[in-house]
Amino acid sequence: MKKLYLRLKSFFNTIQGKIAFYPTLLALIGFNFSFLMVWLEGLGISKKIVSNFPQLMIEDGDTVLTLISVCIGGLISMMVFSFSMVMLLLSQASSNFSPRLLPGLISDKKNQLILGTYLATIIYLIFILFSIEPDDKKYTLPGLSILLGIIMTLVCLGAFIYFIHNMSQSIQINNILDSIFYKSKGRLMKTIEAEKNVENSRAGAFPSTENWYSYTTKKSGYFQNISIQNILDICKEEKTRIYLAIPKGFFVLQHVPFILSEKKLEEDTLRKIIDNINFARGEFVEDNYVLAFKQITEIAVKAMSPGVNDPGTAVNAIDYLTELFALRMLKHDNALYMETDKVLLKINTVDFNELIYTSMASLRTYCKHDPVLVEKLLRMLQYLVSQENSALKSYNIAVSNEIHTLLKDAKASITNKKDYKRIKKLANN
Repeated sequence: MKKLYLRLKSFFNTIQGKIAFYPTLLALIGFNFSFLMVWLEGLGISKKIVSNFPQLMIEDGDTVLTLISVCIGGLISMMVFSFSMVMLLLSQASSNFSPRLLPGLISDKKNQLILGTYLATIIYLIFILFSIEPDDKKYTLPGLSILLGIIMTLVCLGAFIYFIHNMSQSIQINNILDSIFYKSKGRLMKTIEAEKNVENSRAGAFPSTENWYSYTTKKSGYFQNISIQNILDICKEEKTRIYLAIPKGFFVLQHVPFILSEKKLEEDTLRKIIDNINFARGEFVEDNYVLAFKQITEIAVKAMSPGVNDPGTAVNAIDYLTELFALRMLKHDNALYMETDKVLLKINTVDFNELIYTSMASLRTYCKHDPVLVEKLLRMLQYLVSQENSALKSYNIAVSNEIHTLLKDAKASITNKKDYKRIKKLANN
């Protein structure tokens, strides 16, 4: 039962990022609620209310038909306009910042809930409209259902105003960077806390996998997420240890060794392990903090491209990268998971050296000609190299190497001797 719950939770975390998830869920709620109200109307609930609060009920059937028709038409127009704004936001974010931002923007629950509220109200009003006849007397009209429909329409109007406000905030680069930063920070903090619970989490706590049995997967896609507890339970049942050789966020190819086991695994056991691993064609920062480094780096690179030329955005992106790199230095390079005081599962991760190199390689390419941004990058690297609480000393060595590489590129690209002299002085401090 516990395994089923964890798998369902993992599946829910995957599908809730789809733009149609909450609208579909709310549409079903609106559909069922309309039939519930029709059933309550059959029990005479409106007749009881009209005798006590006649001012809340509309007496004329033609007026009701016109009012509900107007509400339905207006809500459809609002939903189309809202959907158009979402598409415009995605288009601008892709062209101005980075296409990698699209999954995070699409999965915004606020926009999904608002679109779902529109859809639920429209479906509710349509089915309530079927139960109205213009020639009926006032006490046979579904008065309560009509009143609730009007209230839901007013809620949709308020949601539309909030939607416009939310969209205007979502397109601002500072808010986008803020969202990416806090999502990745939360994920990193969870990983660091989990690491503290593993004794001897440095190299050596997990044996060498050189002679282990290797297995491939029949699926291909990005390694998005994994049910850790279920895998640990499988390790205990089979009395083995497992190593996932490809880091989260990387594309897993068929016939490439992915799962390594200390003992030979049966076909059913291997299938259970693969069933607890999610593969997807996209990924989210909430599942993989490495994606945040890629997204923020690409925002800075795009800002410094000739078509955009926005150094201010690049400076802001570097500030967020500084905080994330400092936090990443608190984490070891491999993710270890233990059960009953024994490390049973190891997941390969992107090394810090590789992470800072890939980010700096892109930033150097587009920023090495700008003295202001070179200074900003130098200050970031100097801040990182001064971190005494980093998990490994090799992290500081990697940062120092990036400082030397940045100075070489700056010397070759900055022709003004005064600018380079200032940069050199800053590097020597």
